[in-house]
Amino acid sequence: MGFLKRLYMLVWKDFLIEWRTKEIFTAVSFFSLLVIITFNFTFEPGTALLKEIGAGILWVAFTFAGILGLNRSFLMEKEGDCLPGLILCPVDRGIIYLGKMIANIVFMTVVELITLIVFAILFNLNIFSQLPSLLLVIFLGTIGFVAVGTLFSAMAVNTRIQEVMLPILLFPIVVPVIIAAVKSTGKILTASPLAEISSWLRLLVGFDMIFIILCYLTFEYVLEE
Repeated sequence: MGFLKRLYMLVWKDFLIEWRTKEIFTAVSFFSLLVIITFNFTFEPGTALLKEIGAGILWVAFTFAGILGLNRSFLMEKEGDCLPGLILCPVDRGIIYLGKMIANIVFMTVVELITLIVFAILFNLNIFSQLPSLLLVIFLGTIGFVAVGTLFSAMAVNTRIQEVMLPILLFPIVVPVIIAAVKSTGKILTASPLAEISSWLRLLVGFDMIFIILCYLTFEYVLEE
C-alpha cells in the first residue's frame, strides 16, 4: 500500500467520523461565531478603528476555536479505545500524524471561512478585493497552528487535564504564528500593499516548513509515551 493511499485512508477515517458525529464542526463553529457576535456589540461596524483591531478579533476567534477542535482530535480514538489500534497499524507513525494534521487543517479552514463571512457581514467590511491575500495568510497561519497543535494534542490526550494542558503547551510555541497572522491580516484589512507583509509571510512559511518536519519526526516518540 503506497504512502499516499495510507494517508488518504487515515484522513478519510476522520472525515467519516466527523460526518457522522458533527462533534468538532458544531462545537468549534458555535464558539467561533459566538466570539464574533460578542465583539459585534462592542465596536461600531464599518469604522476605521474596526479595520485596525479587526485582525485581532478574527484571530481570537480562530485561535480559541482551533484549541477546542484540537482538544477533540485524539479524544475520539481514546474514548472509543481505538488509540492502541491506531498505534498498532502497520504504517509509519509519521503518516498518522500527517493524516490527523490534514484532517484538522480541513476542519479548521471550513470553520474559518464561515467565520470570515459572518465577520465581514456583521462588521460591514468589504473584504472582496483583499480576499486572495487574506485567504493566503489565514491558510499559512492555520497550517502552522495545526501542525504544532496536532502533536501536542497527542501528548495531552492521556493527561487528566487535557483541556488545560494543550493550551499551556501550544501557545508558547505558536506565538510567532499568531503575531505574524494578526499583523498580516491587519495590514490587509487596511488595504496596505502586499509588499508590507512579505516579511510576515516569509516567517509563516518558514515556521510551517520547520515545524511540520519536526513534528513529523518526533510524533513516533510521542505515541510511544
